[in-house]
Amino acid sequence: MEFNSVDDILNFAIKEEEGAALFYTDLASKMDRPWMSKIFRDFAEEERGHKKKLLAVREGKTLEPSKEKVMDLKIVDYMIDEEPASLAELDYQGALVIAMKKEKAAFKLYSDLAASTDNENLQNTFAALAQEEAKHKLRFEIEYDQNILTEN
Repeated sequence: MEFNSVDDILNFAIKEEEGAALFYTDLASKMDRPWMSKIFRDFAEEERGHKKKLLAVREGKTLEPSKEKVMDLKIVDYMIDEEPASLAELDYQGALVIAMKKEKAAFKLYSDLAASTDNENLQNTFAALAQEEAKHKLRFEIEYDQNILTEN
């Protein structure tokens, strides 16, 4: 994908965050247990928070990345791609797998966007958002490890 301006990059990232928020909201509505639904509603809210950060950057605010490195359990790295026909067919395990994959893709997107610009403010913003997506993936991996892997 080619971007012609900083606004193009930010608009693309904003649309991605809007899509992620909608995905998690939809996923929350498909869960049959209230605690599972809450987890995905919380993630939808965090993605809306990312959108707000991007909008603020578009208005000139600076976002700095954290100095901490985020651990990666790499659980999703060893899974075979197998998507259900619809979100309605998802169980909790399947929902976690898709969520981990989406967060991994979001991390890669923001890392690539950071590398695609010479604008230091944007590099910092995208690096910070990449770290937040890595934290999301880690939270899903921990949930998967504790509630799926330990049961099998």
